Amino acid sequence: MAWVNQDKCAIVGVGATDYYVRGKSWPRTINDMAAEAIMNACADAGISHKQIDGFSYYSTAGAGYLDKFDTASLMETLGMPHISWSATLTSGGGGCPGAIGLATAGLMNEDCTYTVTLMALQQLPQHRLGVVFGSAAPNPENSFLQPSGLVGPGHLMSVLARRHMHLYGTTQDAFGEVVMATRANTHNRPKAVRKDPLSKDQYDASVMLADPLRRLDFCLETDGAVAVITTTMDRAKDCRHKPAVVHAAAHGGQREWGRAFAWMGMPDPHFASSGHKFTADRVWAQSGLSAKDMDVALIYDHFSPMVLMQLEDYGFCEKGEGNDYVLSGKLRYDPATGKGVNGGVPVNTHGGNLNEAYIIGMTHIVEGVEQVRGTAINQVKDAEFALVSGGPASLPVSSLILRKD
Repeated sequence: MAWVNQDKCAIVGVGATDYYVRGKSWPRTINDMAAEAIMNACADAGISHKQIDGFSYYSTAGAGYLDKFDTASLMETLGMPHISWSATLTSGGGGCPGAIGLATAGLMNEDCTYTVTLMALQQLPQHRLGVVFGSAAPNPENSFLQPSGLVGPGHLMSVLARRHMHLYGTTQDAFGEVVMATRANTHNRPKAVRKDPLSKDQYDASVMLADPLRRLDFCLETDGAVAVITTTMDRAKDCRHKPAVVHAAAHGGQREWGRAFAWMGMPDPHFASSGHKFTADRVWAQSGLSAKDMDVALIYDHFSPMVLMQLEDYGFCEKGEGNDYVLSGKLRYDPATGKGVNGGVPVNTHGGNLNEAYIIGMTHIVEGVEQVRGTAINQVKDAEFALVSGGPASLPVSSLILRKD
């Protein structure tokens, strides 16, 4: 059954600030960066910021988990005359694509006309996402994690990665290939933080932070902001660029994966997974498509093993076959042909969270939009469908399919 809002809305504007190495955005503020991203998205769409009358947040309006967005403050900062829709979706990085689905709900209910989804991230020296659990106040959950040395998301994900290696024979070479394949896409990207080519020897020399995860298996810690504007298809036709049609969007998950790395009480095979299978099945059912129909995949890559596990959950390969799929080179984008290598679907043609910047998933949406517009820096030839995933960190996770108009 097709999604009720299928092909009725589109992303018409994308905008971003520069991307800064963690802590280097100071003395800028969250609102300053968010406002710049919104204004850039408006310019991209060819509309005035005064036409925006809706906010569709995720992460419960968390600005990088360290602050909160306040709609009234953003209205004051930008001089917006009124807002008729302000809503937020649960989940952290797992919610970014789902927030676009939330925007379509407001638009189709005629609660708003142009809705902005944004994320801004600013990590000052005393605030690091990489050690967020270790620095948090004790509570029933943290009291399990902290004495175990599980002080940050990377330490927690390392346990899931090790389980996948145990069950399926997955190798660290596959994790390295994820990093190298996506790094190869950043040499020509002006804003990318990591641009230098990466060899296997360099990857192997990267310090081990949480066995089996090396430093380069961890996503970047960056500051910056990204905003996207969604509207209805009738309005989208009058905007500056070809619309990126919202073909399907799903948000949710199943209890067996639960809080994932925070509780670690999941049974196999859910433990050694990204927790996306339930949501992936929903987005395929909504769209009538499958992994083989995708031209490009923007896979949430806060840690390299999670890319491999999502490829399995979305059906790009079978469960337990992610290691061989990745090592076959099928994640790679071939600039000579504009296609994937060995018949694969190119993954994270923008470099992703691992290499371009980590703005909690929003750069993936921007890349998906540019791919179906046909304006991406590393353009996939004749790209019609782009898959964007959000998370995994904890449930819910989300998925978005963008279609060429």
